[in-house]
Amino acid sequence: MTVRRVVTITTTAFVVLLHIYTLAPLCTGGLAYNAHHHTVICRRGTRQRQQPQQPSCPARRRVWWSSANTATHQRQLLATSSSLSSSTSTNTENDDILESTATTSPSSPSPHRTALSMNIDELSIVLGGKGRARIAWDCYVEGVDPQYLFHSTSSSGGTTTSTSSSSSSTIPIEYQNPEQLKRQILPTPRQTQPLGSSTLTLLSNLHSHCINGQIENGLATLVHTSTSSDGTTKLLLRLRDGLEVETVLIPFWNDDEGRTTVCISSQVGCKQACQFCATGKMGKIRSLTVDEILVQLFYAKKIVRLSGRGSTATTLANDDDGDDGATPMMTTMQQQLPKISNIVFMGMGEPTDNASAVRHAINIMTQNELFQLSANRVTVSTVAPTPHSFAEFGDSRCVLAWSVHATRDELRKQLVPTTKYTMAELRDGLIETLRNRRLRTCMIEVALMDGVNDSMREADEMAEFILYISNSVSGSKLICNLIPYNDIGAVATTSMGHFRKPTMERVLAFQQRLQAAGIYAHVRGTRGDDESAACGQLVTSRNKKETAMQG
Repeated sequence: MTVRRVVTITTTAFVVLLHIYTLAPLCTGGLAYNAHHHTVICRRGTRQRQQPQQPSCPARRRVWWSSANTATHQRQLLATSSSLSSSTSTNTENDDILESTATTSPSSPSPHRTALSMNIDELSIVLGGKGRARIAWDCYVEGVDPQYLFHSTSSSGGTTTSTSSSSSSTIPIEYQNPEQLKRQILPTPRQTQPLGSSTLTLLSNLHSHCINGQIENGLATLVHTSTSSDGTTKLLLRLRDGLEVETVLIPFWNDDEGRTTVCISSQVGCKQACQFCATGKMGKIRSLTVDEILVQLFYAKKIVRLSGRGSTATTLANDDDGDDGATPMMTTMQQQLPKISNIVFMGMGEPTDNASAVRHAINIMTQNELFQLSANRVTVSTVAPTPHSFAEFGDSRCVLAWSVHATRDELRKQLVPTTKYTMAELRDGLIETLRNRRLRTCMIEVALMDGVNDSMREADEMAEFILYISNSVSGSKLICNLIPYNDIGAVATTSMGHFRKPTMERVLAFQQRLQAAGIYAHVRGTRGDDESAACGQLVTSRNKKETAMQG
């Protein structure tokens, strides 16, 4: 009996203590449930605001904490896109949240995030559900702003003919019945799931730093397009601070379906000062934010979708010179442009000078639920300011391209005056990066100029240079792209004088010399040069006269 009594008393005491331990936090407002993690959250919350009354049972406490965590994440995401900060300072309290955005100059807008730079999980927190986030992204990947599609559907059933609110553009937003457009761009299960007014308000709040709270004609406005005789289409986008960037669509009809490559800009201007490049003559004005990079793809998707619809799709844009005449938005609208399959960061700017924003943009471009591009179809081209430049994209889902142009240090220094490292040092930096990458394809870019770097001596040096890299990296695939110089009217600051395009005979001889050494060499055909859309010719309108004067 004594033993039983002792056991009973001990058991009872244990149960009482257990109940006290469990119930005490509920009575005192303590923080014991799933202790450590929730303690940290609640203590932060206590300092910031009065805590709401907590439910009286552990099961409901779990729901309360889950809701609190969701609200915390939502506040963090919305903080990056709040309109409260119109300040141009780059030192914000949310630097940890904005790690993926570009480093901006004092004159650049605050690097807030829009829905374009959010994945499904992030956007679902803001909109209150993955279904809503997926519908929004179904629109973005086709170059449609959900604000227009669902506001038009709810306000009127007629054809949408809304135009830009900007006086500098008369480009229609859409010219199609909203219901037809929904059937075209939305998967069947989501065609009957509209985004309600509350969701559209959340999207508008997310884009409140944009003009009119919208991506299209808010984050950036398409103010001019031009199309060359070969179908290459150049887009001029005006950003919300008035600066401009150019994006180029290059269609190929080599097979049944064809494909379109989009040449993306990463900066307004460029500080690398390559002597043969119009963008280099601008100097660097500022880097683009993640959203300003992605909005270029958004507009490219829109142009492709609207192409091939005859006169209905032929829209007009005012000339930048300010005259009253209007020019066709694109002459190839009569012909359907192929689907976008490739992205090349070979537009305005040096990607490694804006690496964090470009990395984030690549991540959005290659996610399966977002733009759905293959990693081996996204190429980042760099002049390699430092040996570490390649490592900036060592973990990114993309192909690396190096703008080499010359392998002798003296000659390359003349072509790229900002070069501070020897070609051997830069080469070793590339080798180290390729060894640590799963995707070991690399493009070697060479802009050939008559009498400058197109001789057989340069060809032999280039072959030796490429073979050294190839032999140093197991499983690597190196491709040399030969690019005949495209005239920008610029005079070199060296004794080389005026740059000229080499004859095709010299280009082919250079190619054959590389091929004889066992190197895959490709001559890139000139595309869009009659509209200044070719490689090296991108320069925004306000800088064209200045660049011409420098020439």
